[in-house]
Amino acid sequence: MKLTMPEEIMLLLLDDTTGRPVGLPAPAADYAVAGAILMQLSLSGNVDTDAERLMLTNPTPTGDAVLDDALSRIAGTGGMHDSRYWIVELGREGERYRTLLLDRLVARGVLRREEGRFLWVFPDRRYPKAAEGAAEVREVRARLRHILLNDEIPDPEDALLIGLCRATGLIPLILSAEEQSRAEKRVDQVADLEELGRTLSNVTREVYATMLAFAGMH
Repeated sequence: MKLTMPEEIMLLLLDDTTGRPVGLPAPAADYAVAGAILMQLSLSGNVDTDAERLMLTNPTPTGDAVLDDALSRIAGTGGMHDSRYWIVELGREGERYRTLLLDRLVARGVLRREEGRFLWVFPDRRYPKAAEGAAEVREVRARLRHILLNDEIPDPEDALLIGLCRATGLIPLILSAEEQSRAEKRVDQVADLEELGRTLSNVTREVYATMLAFAGMH
């Protein structure tokens, strides 16, 4: 079964070796998951967005618990809010959404759940790749890396995913420092291919930057 955008983002947020979350500033993972949910809902025809509003276009549930939770929230507001509002609002549920996504990936055999102790005291939960799911985990990173280091035209979903990675600082999880320097223009080129990607990734970057600035003042 093809992975959804939120599932692929979740795999990028885990260290390939340890299965622990990568060390990103606090809001990044939440906004990455929120943006991926909105992008997936747009791809499925449930929502549309412009500079002023994020609009409900089809309230029919998708059958995906994470997407449908977000869809019901959007449906309950009558389309009165913009993308910025929904990235922040869904980002508040980031921890819960990540748990749902991780549980699903474990159930599907993509990841394994391991419980342990850090410094013999603190609970330490890890999600290393399951043997049968290792190819799917590698495929996400390898696919995006190939797109950014070559001149092929990506499909819309991959362009959206790369835009989201750029917005939330996840490109270093895909490319090495040397590759990032070499592919900087290519990242922007791919990330800006889709109008939805430009809208949501720009809003995500603005919200993320604001949150980081606020955190730095306290």
